[in-house]
Amino acid sequence: MTPLVEQIFALALGYALGSVPFGLILTRLTGAGDLRAIGSGNIGATNVLRTGRKGLAASTLLLDMGKGLAAVLLARHLWAGAEALAALGAVLGHCFPVWLRFKGGKGVATLMGVSLGLAWPIGLAYAVVWLGMLAITRISSLGGLSAALAAPVAAVILGYRDDALVLALLALLVFWLHRANIARLRAGTEPKVGSKG
Repeated sequence: MTPLVEQIFALALGYALGSVPFGLILTRLTGAGDLRAIGSGNIGATNVLRTGRKGLAASTLLLDMGKGLAAVLLARHLWAGAEALAALGAVLGHCFPVWLRFKGGKGVATLMGVSLGLAWPIGLAYAVVWLGMLAITRISSLGGLSAALAAPVAAVILGYRDDALVLALLALLVFWLHRANIARLRAGTEPKVGSKG
């Protein structure tokens, strides 16, 4: 198998795993309704939390992280050197799943998973920034945006320069998908976790 074919397979594997809509599946299985008709309509953990089921939201968060981690680790095992493409595919799959007409989540949890898979120190930095900012501000989007920005910076600082480019591209994607949140942050109207806004 040529390196190009391996890269294509890694990208496809990442996309396939990333496109599994765990939030939607869990809410349907537990009778919480169609997640796309609740709150923001997003399939991620923050919107699952709006159903009032914290355990379901936590499960969604862990599974969305897990699929990103699994994509990178599987690619490393099957096609060493193609992990970055698997990471890219996983986040793209979560954000633009073909099964949901390309309307998915915003990639924060899955990006955490791929960061951890690429190098655990990057994943640790991501988690510290994400949870720290969330604890300080109680604003989910601000925590996620800060963590997404921290990932490529941490990759450079910690010596994982080969991973910095894909993490920077994924951070740009996360920021673009959060553009409405960013507008609300600027206006001071972004709701906090647990609020009904």
